[in-house]
Amino acid sequence: MTDGAGVAALTADSRQSERKVILASSLGTVFEWYDFYLYGLLATIISAQFFSGVNETTGFIFALAAFAAGFAVRPFGALVFGRIGDLVGRKNTFLVTMGLMGASTFLVGVLPSYASIGVAAPILLVLLRLVQGLALGGEYGGAATYVAEHAPEGKRGFFTSFIQTTATLGLFAALGVVIAIRSAMGEAAFADWGWRIPFLISVILLGVSLWIRLQLEESPVFKQMKEEGTTSKAPLTEAFGRWDNLKWVLVALFGAVAGQAVVWYSGQFYALFFLEKTLKVDGATANILIAIALALGTPFFIVFGWLSDRIGRKPIILAGCALAALTYFPAFQMLTEAANPAMAKAQRTAAVTVQADPGACAFQFDPIGKEKFESTGCDIAKSALAKAGVSYTSVTRPRRTGEAADVWIGDRVLVAPEPWRLAEEDRAAAAEAFRQQLAAATAAAGYPAKADLAAMNKPLVVGILFYLVLLVTMVYGPIAALLVELFPSRIRYTAMSLPYHIGNGWFGGFLPTTAFAMVAATGNIYYGLWYPVIVAVITLVVGLLFLPETFRRPLHPSA
Repeated sequence: MTDGAGVAALTADSRQSERKVILASSLGTVFEWYDFYLYGLLATIISAQFFSGVNETTGFIFALAAFAAGFAVRPFGALVFGRIGDLVGRKNTFLVTMGLMGASTFLVGVLPSYASIGVAAPILLVLLRLVQGLALGGEYGGAATYVAEHAPEGKRGFFTSFIQTTATLGLFAALGVVIAIRSAMGEAAFADWGWRIPFLISVILLGVSLWIRLQLEESPVFKQMKEEGTTSKAPLTEAFGRWDNLKWVLVALFGAVAGQAVVWYSGQFYALFFLEKTLKVDGATANILIAIALALGTPFFIVFGWLSDRIGRKPIILAGCALAALTYFPAFQMLTEAANPAMAKAQRTAAVTVQADPGACAFQFDPIGKEKFESTGCDIAKSALAKAGVSYTSVTRPRRTGEAADVWIGDRVLVAPEPWRLAEEDRAAAAEAFRQQLAAATAAAGYPAKADLAAMNKPLVVGILFYLVLLVTMVYGPIAALLVELFPSRIRYTAMSLPYHIGNGWFGGFLPTTAFAMVAATGNIYYGLWYPVIVAVITLVVGLLFLPETFRRPLHPSA
């Protein structure tokens, strides 16, 4: 009788401990993602605050590039903190990463704008983003490893799926704070100074997060390795200097994580930017629509994590990649029809075409930020269309002496001025006159300056966004368990963190910047989708051929 009561009590304590591990690890990671994604949500406002010295299109791409800078250094954070985590322990390592993340986020909230300190403002902003990226590079691997090493056999997918919700919950929390502050103070005040408040209150979240994490004990697997003296003395060399481990790092990257990353960032961030920047939906409405889709989709991280414990990690992840590759183009075209039907109708009935010699047309993205694209008629036309957010198609034709570039809007044609034919003092005025003429013509053809909220099919928009988030949950829900199971315990933190952060930091983090640069260069608002589609297909092929199934592998120090 006593023995039975003791077993029951032990089981209850064990369950309490499991819940505590999941709750503490997940909440702390939610707050870190909140800090990291605030920048992405406010990219348009940050562009105006910190990159106002360049033209509008380039400024927005620069803002996305600064957003991506935080992702660029994540693999380096994975190396630094992964090594520390395998040498000294999981718990203390992610306490350090959390402190770095919280401090840098708070400092973004007090950083002077470009108008106050000039070029020093974007430089300091990028430096703070780099610190955030380094911290996040060490956070995820620690949290996923910590939870997985506490999970009972047969439940690792379910347990780690709670960690997988944290990125979305952090984004959701950031959305909630941004929406609440925007609604309370109005768009003008929020764009002027209110955008700083979500960054500043992160210091409160930092305190809560650190207190929660301090309640945790070290992972039982790591403690056992310490007691037995089986921890790695050189985790970087062991993980990446030996082919028997390095090959699985490469398989994990190209056969799972790269595709997962582009699906994740397409479904949650690119969709938001596409709504706001391309479809001209106001920021507050776009945030609310994404927030609803996230609220509906987030439970499916748990569903697919649980399902992966029964049918395997590999089929779920690769099915998500396959669906993304097959459906992204029609899904985003449907999103245009639902969110801005006037724009969709104009694209059908009055398609815009630029006819010119391709040799006279520049690549419509300037990394220096000073190019005005006014040296040829083709440049003037394409730059004006890109700034107005009007999708166009380029048609190649031989250049004839004296013949200018033509812009066709339906059956109406406008002739772009050729600067070389004009006196130098008349060129700027001619370019401005053409831009005004083009703006009037596109407006007359039905191209809207803003999305009409009354005409928007909001339930359909939410449905499409929910579908995109559902794909995210398929690829992301099981990925932590797969990565943990793929590598030996002695180098797990280091080995799983690097492919995860190369995939999510580089393949995923650079997706919005790369996709919008592709759109700016070609004029086709859907052209940027080729990036996630191609990466998803690569992952599907590599995963089918080389990625092993791991869901029945045991976790122990000698694994």
